[in-house]
Amino acid sequence: MNSGDTAWLIISSALVLLMTPGLAFFYGGLVREADVVNTIKMSFISLAVIALEWALVGYSLSFAVGSPILGGTSWIGLSGVGGEPNADYSATTPHLAFMTFQMMFAIITPALISGAIVGRMKFKVYVLFILLWGLIVYNPIARWVWGVGGWLRQLGAIDFAGGAVVHISAGVSALVAAMILGPREAAHAENKTPHNVPFVILGASLLWFGWFGFNAGSALTAGGLASLAFVTTNLSAAAAVVTWVLIEIVFKHKPTGVGAAIAAVVGLVAITPAAGFVTPLASIAIGCIAAAVCYAAMRLLERSRIDDTLDVFACHGVGGVVGALLTGLFATTSVNPAGANGLLYGNPRLILLQGISVLATAGLAAVGTGAIMMALKFAVGLRPARLDEARGIDDIEHGGGAYALGTGSLIGAGSLTRKRTVITSRELNAPSTGLRQEA
Repeated sequence: MNSGDTAWLIISSALVLLMTPGLAFFYGGLVREADVVNTIKMSFISLAVIALEWALVGYSLSFAVGSPILGGTSWIGLSGVGGEPNADYSATTPHLAFMTFQMMFAIITPALISGAIVGRMKFKVYVLFILLWGLIVYNPIARWVWGVGGWLRQLGAIDFAGGAVVHISAGVSALVAAMILGPREAAHAENKTPHNVPFVILGASLLWFGWFGFNAGSALTAGGLASLAFVTTNLSAAAAVVTWVLIEIVFKHKPTGVGAAIAAVVGLVAITPAAGFVTPLASIAIGCIAAAVCYAAMRLLERSRIDDTLDVFACHGVGGVVGALLTGLFATTSVNPAGANGLLYGNPRLILLQGISVLATAGLAAVGTGAIMMALKFAVGLRPARLDEARGIDDIEHGGGAYALGTGSLIGAGSLTRKRTVITSRELNAPSTGLRQEA
């Protein structure tokens, strides 16, 4: 047992937990005012529902001794998961600390999907969806990639902190869910202006901060590997922001605050599978490439009929694929002997293995999400009434909106309207009359 490693893993768990509220603000700022409570609560509820699912069955199905496809039942209800280390996963830290760290990944992954379906799904149905999705999609993929004996791990595919497990699975699932759910009402879909840009930037900043726990914490020890992952994480995000800003200057002539926030997330997504396997210079290249590819993907999807509301697939799905494949290009055992050499270091087979991991993850995510959504559609229905949806889902699903003065969507504008009173300097200097008191 190592107290330094234990402290770092517990702190990293808290940092990853913070990412889910960060995601709530990031998504919440991007939507219209009439849907912001619903959007934030979609992330917040995952903190509760998935934590229970993970402790009761999810951790065991992902990491307990079992088959290459699914873990066993020996750790159901956290039976046998205690304060002593586990040789397979947490050699220098308590088994409970490792379980908690992995719980935070399981929590944020279904919350990512919510960005594709905000404003048009019944909240109770969404809760059922993320519970079933965790069991049917996330737990098996976590087993394949990270579990001892998982078939992708045995094959030789590498994923340092969740490029496939978290981002590809969530991105592909978001795309499928959006397709089955269908587009927003026309008036709703036309309102594409983020209602609160500071929320977006705040959320992205919290995600960037928490991502150090996400990636550097995945080293599971407080040492050189965690330091490498910390540096590569920051450099990839920085490179993505600079690249995105330059692209917007070229094509829009104005770099936007929302664009920079999205770019940071894209850079963080792309470096996730590679963070502990590549050099700092390679991480800069990964951030630049991911920003360009994801920007192009967003522009292409805007022209399609698929209403992925907050571009989850373009950012997380495409970004995760780019990161996984570039790991196969840039990975080197010179920075992590436990990893593998990629194409640039004489091993073209790693890109093939990374491609297999991408296809397997995307395949299960697509099929599993499609099955869950169709089952819920026929069993309980997915969407609220059209009129209620156009009015704003906060009122119908949660009994009230985010702002006491009402929402812009209810008055046909993108922001609150307030009466402005012009007061002259003479009036301000007047004796204390009713006029001045009113002013």
